[in-house]
Amino acid sequence: MDDSLPTTTARSDVVGAAAVPRPVGTAAPSYRRRLVFPFTALVGQDGMRDALLLAVIDPGLGGVLVTGDRGTGKSTAVRALAALLPEMPVVAGCAYQCHPDQPSPDCPSCAAAQAAGLPSAVITRPVPVVDLPLGASEDRVVGALDLERALVHGEKAFEPGLLARAHRGFLYIDEINLLEDHLVDVLLDAAASGENVVERDGLSVRHAARFVLIGSGNPEEGELRPQLLDRFGLAVDVRTPTDLPTRVEVIRRRAAFEADGTGFVARHAEAEQILREQLSAAQARLAGVLVTDAIVEAAARLCIALGTDGLRGELTLVRAARAAAALEGADTVELHHLRQWAVPSLRHRLRRNPLEEGGSDARIERAVCEVLGA
Repeated sequence: MDDSLPTTTARSDVVGAAAVPRPVGTAAPSYRRRLVFPFTALVGQDGMRDALLLAVIDPGLGGVLVTGDRGTGKSTAVRALAALLPEMPVVAGCAYQCHPDQPSPDCPSCAAAQAAGLPSAVITRPVPVVDLPLGASEDRVVGALDLERALVHGEKAFEPGLLARAHRGFLYIDEINLLEDHLVDVLLDAAASGENVVERDGLSVRHAARFVLIGSGNPEEGELRPQLLDRFGLAVDVRTPTDLPTRVEVIRRRAAFEADGTGFVARHAEAEQILREQLSAAQARLAGVLVTDAIVEAAARLCIALGTDGLRGELTLVRAARAAAALEGADTVELHHLRQWAVPSLRHRLRRNPLEEGGSDARIERAVCEVLGA
């Protein structure tokens, strides 16, 4: 796990199908963040930054896939996002980070606490942004038998994995196109069901695993499996800046951060707080943003014109447009929101045509002009 992401020094375990909660009076888990480059200090790559913000506003979008050249700030942006996010309320002692107002009915940790008659306290934690290493074992991802407790105490205990830590947060996979197939299958199951089911070593555990999947990679190093590609709501492509002022400003800001990280972060603290408040306001406003029948029909006509498979394309496009409207403070989704997010929502859902000039982006842009107008 990268030091820039939330880490815990204490946990609850699951015994059989129930958790052993932390004893009353013991300290809550401690979380720390390493100093990271501020999100508001990122230069360029507006498409990537905006897509990540929409995923924060509406986690139901399905995540963000960021592809492109090496060294273009993909990982930096994700780690900056982790530091930007506000804290979230959780049930104290819950190993699965249940929401106090909406605890999961299948949560083994909360069920054990209730059975023991322990009161449910509320604490706050940073929204988890969890790294999934390419070399991680399946047990590390889904959870497995706690060998220490099994050997020392003779108890059959379950140790939650990365999917449990990512619940209600973000799961980040760098070089996702190189992820092994057996881990891809695990992610597909969790993404489709919103829960993680472990049946092994005499254990039977089920817990919620709803997270926003963020993947990054270089397409030149390998393609992503179509089943996993389709699970991403938005796909953005980042390229190395070609204009001199942008490249110079990137170097200046990075040098300033490395010379005095604390001071650099402090200079951007106000901008970070403003953006944090904008995100919170957009989340609160999202449900009230009006999506008219005309907007839905426009999105459907666009997808028909492009020949997208299934209905996930227009569903994602409408949700992205609604989240963009909420971020702007608008009350209604307009056509310009559809135009803005058509390419990220649909570029990875089109059938490839090797003879087509300009690729899928150009094809979508032409269809947008024909269907939605310039």
